[in-house]
Amino acid sequence: MSLIYDSLRGFAAGAAVCCAVYGALAASGETQLTIDNFTFKPDSVTVKAGTKIVWVNDDDIPHSIVETTGKFHSPALDTEDKFGFTFDKAGTYEYFCGLHPHMKGEVVVTP
Repeated sequence: MSLIYDSLRGFAAGAAVCCAVYGALAASGETQLTIDNFTFKPDSVTVKAGTKIVWVNDDDIPHSIVETTGKFHSPALDTEDKFGFTFDKAGTYEYFCGLHPHMKGEVVVTP
């Protein structure tokens, strides 16, 4: 019984940490997207103006983030590298990987 209790207590502690981290990101106006298996996850996200999007490369090869009209362009991101951009104006921002142009995503920004 003690083993089960200890396992549940460990799970609860992990869940609390996870929720605290997510809450801190949400409170700071930051949203995290990942790059994995040649895809942006999620490939479409809707946020409020003033939100900072942070892309994290969880893939084992480099990727970059390029906005189609040139508003932002990251350097090549190695595994675990990050790139952030704050979206101050409402609109739809389409982007792709500069190294693998078939990878596409969008950020929809509301007022």
